[in-house]
Amino acid sequence: MVKKFSMLALAGLIALPAVASASAGKAPQDLTSKIEELSRQLDALKAQLAKQNETITEYGDKVDDMGEMLDEKSESWDLAARFKFYGDFRARADFYKADTVFAAGTPLLMSGVDPATGAPIYATTATGDLSNDTIFTNRFRLNMRVKATENVEFKARLAMYKVWGMESAFRDDSGTIFPQFDGNSTRNPSDNALRVDRAFVNWNNIGGMPIWFSIGRRPTTDGPPAHLRMGTDQRMGTPIAYMDYPFDGISLGYAYAWGSEAMGTGRFRFCYGRGFENGLQGDSASSKLADTDFMGIDWDIMKKGPRFWNFQSFAVTNIFSYPNFQDPLINEFFGTDDMSGMGDRKQLGNIFHTSTVYMDRISNLNYFIAGGWSHTDPNSNGLFNDFVGMQMGTTGPNTDSEDGYNIYVGVRYDIDDMGLKLGAEYNYGSQYWIAFTPGHDDLYMSKLATRGQVFELYLIYDLPTGEAISKYAKTFVRLGWQYYDYNYSGGFDWNAKPYDLDDEKFELQAMGLNPVESANQIYLTFEAYF
Repeated sequence: MVKKFSMLALAGLIALPAVASASAGKAPQDLTSKIEELSRQLDALKAQLAKQNETITEYGDKVDDMGEMLDEKSESWDLAARFKFYGDFRARADFYKADTVFAAGTPLLMSGVDPATGAPIYATTATGDLSNDTIFTNRFRLNMRVKATENVEFKARLAMYKVWGMESAFRDDSGTIFPQFDGNSTRNPSDNALRVDRAFVNWNNIGGMPIWFSIGRRPTTDGPPAHLRMGTDQRMGTPIAYMDYPFDGISLGYAYAWGSEAMGTGRFRFCYGRGFENGLQGDSASSKLADTDFMGIDWDIMKKGPRFWNFQSFAVTNIFSYPNFQDPLINEFFGTDDMSGMGDRKQLGNIFHTSTVYMDRISNLNYFIAGGWSHTDPNSNGLFNDFVGMQMGTTGPNTDSEDGYNIYVGVRYDIDDMGLKLGAEYNYGSQYWIAFTPGHDDLYMSKLATRGQVFELYLIYDLPTGEAISKYAKTFVRLGWQYYDYNYSGGFDWNAKPYDLDDEKFELQAMGLNPVESANQIYLTFEAYF
């Protein structure tokens, strides 16, 4: 508009001679007045143009300031956007009823022999069967991941797991639940502290090849096929569920494609971890200990859609009699007669473990079959020792190797239209079977460590809670029943001989043990992933 006015003014000035010529008859003062009027209009237009230029300059400065501010915000937003957070919350209720080998009042823990009669003298009596009509727990887990560079990524998970009404582990008259230690931290209920469950760094695409290196607190819990009955439908840990043990370590992996549509892809990993750190010890210190290490391979032989086949094999060197516990008082006195009676912590030899799992889906039917083998290589301290025989002088430490095996099968049928999943599982463990499952999610006793058999039925119902807000989101309830039928004592224990619950009751009675013979457990969960 200013430009238009300026052109009109200029045209007026150019036209002045013509006006003057045409107005020769008019008074000179009229012409002078017109010139002055045009001059005033021109000055006004110049002033308006100058003011507008100031306004434009002011807005330009503001735009520049906004640009700088947006650049700063963009950088901050970029820093925040690099972090991905997601998690889950679970509320769970459990009912548990266990029948023990000995009824209440049965004499236990042989302390000597009556010299007059030769009859055993016992120090205590059995408390009988075990039960807990309700126990409620809350579990909260927060995952995060962020890239440091294009090929280096950090992943972590924090977890809180506690019993309602408690800031510690719950009472356990069975004596089978370990206090908190490195292999069950965040996996057994404790207080409301948010602890580091997983924290590791992956260096991917090393040298432009499908090779990666990973180091830190490992993702070694809830491995396949656990995700089927837990309702996540995605693999949650690297090793097969027989190795449900949080630990710190490293892995070196290689990914490949079979070149066949039916076979899909695969991954091979070398793994190493530490299960016990011996610490700084004097050269002449008594009861010196070595580090306990895990080392082995984990091989995803093939994966194509729901079809998956994994093989793993590992060794545990310098296995401990019992681990280092988080509570310093428990750690100090665990071996005393007032607690376990196991004496000083010592190392017992090596354990070797091999297992495999195959999973697939036919229409709406998911299924898996898994098997495991464990083998002991004891040192002079022995593994699976018959402590009663040793106390009576009839035998010494068991320095023979013992083999154990396990089979584990399951199915789950999905009724997608109803949001319902129905599942069944069965597992059996032999007398000398060892499962490394202190991080199990069965609350009381690990079903995969059972020396006997376990039946489980469950259903998962996807709740109609509206549209999912993120790709991680899902809400569901799980209702399940587990029946434990034990043939031998122990479970995640390699110290004492697994005594036959029918034929070796004297040995159990003499040791003061009253093992669970059978148990029923019912659980109900409400779970939200976000």
